[in-house]
Amino acid sequence: MTKEELEIVEIVNRETEAWNTQNIDKLITIFHPDMVWPWPKTSQSHDPLEWEFVLGRFNKDRWSKNWQELFANYRLVHNNREIRKILITNERDGALAVVDIDTLWADKENNKNHWKGRVCKVYAKIDDQWKMTMHTGVLEY
Repeated sequence: MTKEELEIVEIVNRETEAWNTQNIDKLITIFHPDMVWPWPKTSQSHDPLEWEFVLGRFNKDRWSKNWQELFANYRLVHNNREIRKILITNERDGALAVVDIDTLWADKENNKNHWKGRVCKVYAKIDDQWKMTMHTGVLEY
């Protein structure tokens, strides 16, 4: 793997660890201030015409509050992630990671919130750090 590919593996693994440990401070470290995160209505909503925004442009306080609510109301049952592809731009300043995820949350009544499918995480190199600029919601293929 190239140096840049290893750096992308590290940031994907850091995000996974942040979800596993419910560490909002660690999760915050991966996002660019201009990050946006569109979500499909269902894991079968492949057409972006059906996508929506849930949180708006990255805002540390708003996004942290959303995650605090998730962590307060759900327990993490499992969080399995596999990097399927990493692509680095020729200029070495942009990257994407295709990741298959299977993340299952359950609330106190055992109602499930299941994130299962494939995502595309898009990064930009800012100075000497990679920051996530865009992320698709979970889609099943």
